[in-house]
Amino acid sequence: MGKIRVQELAKDLGLKVKEIQEVLKEWGISKGNFAYLEEEEVQIILDHFEKERSVETKKPEKVELEKELKKEEKHEQASQKLSVKEKQRAPAKTEIKERKKATPVTFKVEDRQEKPKQTFQQTVPPPPAPKVEKIEEKPKREEKKVSKEEQQVLKKLEQQIEKKKKEEKEEEIKIVQIPEVITVRELSELLKTPPNIIMAELLKKGVLATINQTVPPEVAIQVAEALGFLAEIKKEEQEIVEEEEILEEVEKLPRPPIVVVMGHVDHGKTTLLDTIRKTNVAQREKGGITQHIGASVVELPDGRKITFLDTPGHEAFTSLRARGAQVTDIAILVVAADDGVMPQTVEAINHAKAFNVPIIVAVNKIDKPEADPQRVRRELSELGLIPEEWGGDTIFVDVSAKTGQNVDTLLEYVLLLAEILELKARYEGPAKGTVIESKLDKQRGPVATLLVQEGTLKIGDVLVADTTYGKVRAMFDDKGRRLKEAGPSVPVEVLGFEELPMAGDTFKVVEDERKARQIVEIRKIRKEQQEKLSKGFMLEDVFKKIQEGELKELRIILKADTVGSLEALKKSLTELSTPEVTVRIIHGAVGGITENDVMLAKASQAVIIGFNVRPDVKAKEVAEREKVDIKLYSIIYEAIEDVKNALKGMLKPVEKEVVLGSAEVRATFKIKGVGTVAGCYVLEGKVVRNANARLVRNGVVIYTGKVESLKRFKEDVQEVARGFECGIKLKDYNDVKVGDIIECYEVKLERQYI
Repeated sequence: MGKIRVQELAKDLGLKVKEIQEVLKEWGISKGNFAYLEEEEVQIILDHFEKERSVETKKPEKVELEKELKKEEKHEQASQKLSVKEKQRAPAKTEIKERKKATPVTFKVEDRQEKPKQTFQQTVPPPPAPKVEKIEEKPKREEKKVSKEEQQVLKKLEQQIEKKKKEEKEEEIKIVQIPEVITVRELSELLKTPPNIIMAELLKKGVLATINQTVPPEVAIQVAEALGFLAEIKKEEQEIVEEEEILEEVEKLPRPPIVVVMGHVDHGKTTLLDTIRKTNVAQREKGGITQHIGASVVELPDGRKITFLDTPGHEAFTSLRARGAQVTDIAILVVAADDGVMPQTVEAINHAKAFNVPIIVAVNKIDKPEADPQRVRRELSELGLIPEEWGGDTIFVDVSAKTGQNVDTLLEYVLLLAEILELKARYEGPAKGTVIESKLDKQRGPVATLLVQEGTLKIGDVLVADTTYGKVRAMFDDKGRRLKEAGPSVPVEVLGFEELPMAGDTFKVVEDERKARQIVEIRKIRKEQQEKLSKGFMLEDVFKKIQEGELKELRIILKADTVGSLEALKKSLTELSTPEVTVRIIHGAVGGITENDVMLAKASQAVIIGFNVRPDVKAKEVAEREKVDIKLYSIIYEAIEDVKNALKGMLKPVEKEVVLGSAEVRATFKIKGVGTVAGCYVLEGKVVRNANARLVRNGVVIYTGKVESLKRFKEDVQEVARGFECGIKLKDYNDVKVGDIIECYEVKLERQYI
């Protein structure tokens, strides 16, 4: 049997949802109107209502018998009246015949006429043949009359049953789902009730609201229930997740790769991008790139496409990734052949490695006489990027962005790596993607550059991006041409947002503006709550996060004053790793703590450790805003000790049992459809519902499981203290005997120290 909702089961059984919920409450199960039921819960409900129906079916049979007896009495009385009239007119023979034909129910009437019976029986002997015929004929006529009246009564009963069913259906239709954000007008439309009645009910609840004001969901449910509805809060974002799960089953097709260009300042990133665009833009496009929208599409002669992000390399990872967006597929690392590896080159490599993005190295400026590509290879191999010709797995291409030498080869390698990665996306259905850039235009209003990652974006679609929404009024590509639709890996400039979305926000297409507005309102409320409660990732919280199963790796960004201190700290911290927990230095450099370091820590959930360095003003502001933990030390031992203490909590905790209480079984009760319920007396501590339990018989553990149901008298309770009696039902176990001991316990996790 598959899963079934409470409402559907109620409809199938012809019952009210409340009746099913009441039965489940008796078993300590609370379910909403649209919640799914397990097989055991469905069986409990079926067993319960089969009993009731078996009792109820007996009652109608008695009522029908009584009705039939009354009908028969009426018919007999009517026939007796006719017989009296006939007695006055007809001869004595007819009176004898009618008396003989009378049914046993009319003995009272016959008792009054005992004397005539005796005289007639003595005077007139009954002839055999005619008597048999007449006795057979008249009961047939009586049976026909009774059957007709019975049919009429049955029709009336059927009509009454149909009315009851209609009433029950009407009651079922009155079940409504109320969104988390709803106005008085929308609530009146949903409940099909005039707004003034809604406002009157709100006043009774102490809420004074106009027709366009929002109503808290809890109050809206109370109003709906007061008006005879069964209400439940509907979570909009859950529906979107369910829709996405359904859409994931759609066939996925290959898509163009999304590439970001990274590297040190003045190593030729911008020149390389311009060269790639100019050499691959079709001649029919006058002037080439007409506007800058943060991303561009390059089409090769064979029709294959590559999408390039124009944002600065580090921002493509940090600012976008910090908001949960995974945009880039491949990173091109540009290194000047005459300059070699520089600090920003190392930073770019660490950023790409932190997010597991494959790197292709473009050794630029090989046209210069002082260029030394082999030097670049040697320096990068020390950082873990070993060239393929040296037996590694990193692709190196020597290019000249100025002359265009080997640029086509670089693009071929990009497409080859994309084929190996098997980049695929869904082309059908609503669009989903990431906001690359956004700006406020004086003439056009909020303008956002969107990168579609799944589905197809069309004009007229309603978008939701974090805490803002909008309707696509116009779309432009990177060449400034108007588009009607855009598929995966296509960057587009969109007009129609109500407010400016943030770079890195994910956008989704929803059904209509009403739904979009509701989702945005919910997200704003949740964001405010999270900002009040969130502390960011702190070193002190490491043990707690590991205990909750959220973390198995401690990531650290290390900044020091000298190379010697940096290398010593790196070695000491990485040696603290254990088989259960690893310490990973995702970025280490000499110098002060910068804004880039803070954004990388935010994106990768890392802790920043500074040795004899300080964060600049901008980094401090960003760290406070983004809740990034910065630890500053002047003694190496203190830094190592703090990380070691954090790792102690990260080791797998030891499980320890804590006995809550025990109860003695003094009686057992077998209930059909439920199982065996143990009548117990709590000897010590307390018995808690849904807690772990074991059944001990003569000092031997017979069963280990959970307390499925706990009742005191007829009421479900959460716990029963010492000295009280209660009813306990163990999960999936019925062989309970008098004298058994039920122990209730919980498992706690304790720290394991090194």
